[in-house]
Amino acid sequence: MTADSAPPTTPGSEAAAPTAPAQADQAWLTPGVRGIGAASFLADVGHEIPTALLPSLLTSTLGAPAAALGLIEGVSDGLAGAAKFVGGALADDPKRRRAVAVGGYSATAVLASLTGAATAVWQVGILRSGAWAARGLRVPARNALLADIVPATAYGRAYGFERMMDNLGAIGGPLLALGLVALVGVRTAILLSVIPGLLAALAIVYAIRKAPRAEDRERRSLRIRVRPVLRGDLGAILVVITAFEVGNVAATLMILRASEQLEPAHGTHDAGQLALGLYIAYNVAATIASLPAGRASDRWGRQGPTLVMALGVAVFALAYASLSLDATTVLALAPGFLLAGIGIACAETAESAAVAAFAPADLRGSAFGLLATVQSLGNLAASGIAGLIWSTAGPEAAFQYLVAWMLIAAVGFVVLLRRAGTRTGRVDADSR
Repeated sequence: MTADSAPPTTPGSEAAAPTAPAQADQAWLTPGVRGIGAASFLADVGHEIPTALLPSLLTSTLGAPAAALGLIEGVSDGLAGAAKFVGGALADDPKRRRAVAVGGYSATAVLASLTGAATAVWQVGILRSGAWAARGLRVPARNALLADIVPATAYGRAYGFERMMDNLGAIGGPLLALGLVALVGVRTAILLSVIPGLLAALAIVYAIRKAPRAEDRERRSLRIRVRPVLRGDLGAILVVITAFEVGNVAATLMILRASEQLEPAHGTHDAGQLALGLYIAYNVAATIASLPAGRASDRWGRQGPTLVMALGVAVFALAYASLSLDATTVLALAPGFLLAGIGIACAETAESAAVAAFAPADLRGSAFGLLATVQSLGNLAASGIAGLIWSTAGPEAAFQYLVAWMLIAAVGFVVLLRRAGTRTGRVDADSR
């Protein structure tokens, strides 16, 4: 099967493609989809608690320098990126992907919460790295599992729903962390994060029970597959996604930009609090926009994911252009954060929908692993290079650099859409 083939209809391994008009509106928000959405929400709540409290644990409780936090986070993010690539190969096998999903959610919950009991910096580093590696392993498995349980006409809505729930967890986690710290302190709050984390694992088990049974077939050998994934339309889409991700900077740089802009008028402490408020607004915008982005992707047919991704990068270009300007008030900074939230909702939802739609059915796990790796490495490059430009030429130049990458990606998506339109027109002409 190639990437241009019709979606498979094998029972128990892939979602059946609709074959009649009545199936076009087939219900997509099934118990399985709701289970995966609940897992994303609960998992994000669970790991956002230790993430939000990690700086305090390291610096205030364990007396570590700020450099230790940067090193631990850098190593953890690197392991997570590598794990996503390996997790893709594991997720190619329908049975294995289910075990990896459950194990990944469980291990992330336990290891992340145990940082609350750490008595040395090296212990925090090992536990954090292990938790993030487990988190990376589960991502391709979860995304491939979601494609198993929805019809091909609803990929956009399904992934939009999952992104909406994930973003909602990113809002709830830090807020819950603040409340827990006030009640029980930093260490106990981190330990309690195991509860939503393990509930997320139970939600994945529930989703698996509601999914079609995996085929009884010989287990595949574990192989890293890249070249077969890049054949056909998906290869071209991933090239343009790479251009986008190289300009998709970490939200922490946006928060830093807001903090520096607001500090002269509000002072360091208040500026930091206001910047975090803008980050919450970013997550709220992403939460609200994810499902509509998925609906648009489904409504516009086979090229829907590409159109939504093009819209996302255009919105991101506006966001970064806004943040490149001098602004000293929250109202002036807010459009950039809100636009970036809408942009990330469009991009992440459509990227997953495109992989589900265009990847060979038997390599869907590898395709999601490759996508996750591109996202991780692209974000690392974007943040690293933008940070270097920031230090040498100023924040205005850094955000202008990011705008340039968004424009390059937008051109790439336009080229893909024109090529697809030309191919469709040629087919229509031949049919006449």
